[in-house]
Amino acid sequence: MSVWRRFVSLLSGRPELPAGFTGRLDGDEDVLAVAALARGGHLVLTQLGLWVPEGAQARRIGWQWVSKAVWDRSALVLTEAVSDGEAGEAVLLADLPPQRFVLADPGRVPELVRTRITGSIRSSQHRELPGGGAWFVQRKVPGRNGVVLQVRPNPGTDRGTVLAVTAEIEARWRQARSQP
Repeated sequence: MSVWRRFVSLLSGRPELPAGFTGRLDGDEDVLAVAALARGGHLVLTQLGLWVPEGAQARRIGWQWVSKAVWDRSALVLTEAVSDGEAGEAVLLADLPPQRFVLADPGRVPELVRTRITGSIRSSQHRELPGGGAWFVQRKVPGRNGVVLQVRPNPGTDRGTVLAVTAEIEARWRQARSQP
């Protein structure tokens, strides 16, 4: 950590990066909270995302890619989404298997994770479709202006139908954003 970051951290009362942290923060990325993991390593929360240990490196998961986070009083169970295609500017999502992080001392991490995830959601709506349905969620992307439309189909929902409906919704959404 640079001398300047350490100085700002001390003045602001914000936590410092833990010793041995292997991630590389962006220039304007600030640490909001840190939690030690029971088996070594740390979760590091910033305004841009959640840094998780992954092998010898730390990897940031942007808040817009966190589908779900559940705190069960000992562990944070995190479900990360990945892009499964696009329809215009909309992004279709698929969830990865949940990861379980047992926290030695959770501090404010569970509370701040919840705040950051819910704070990134501008609107959400479920729509019934043939064979299932899909969630249409407008989310703020940390560090950027504007929002992104994300679509998470329910298991078994026809992909072609999801793409067609998403294209219609995305076109209306884009048109509404462009009007003053």
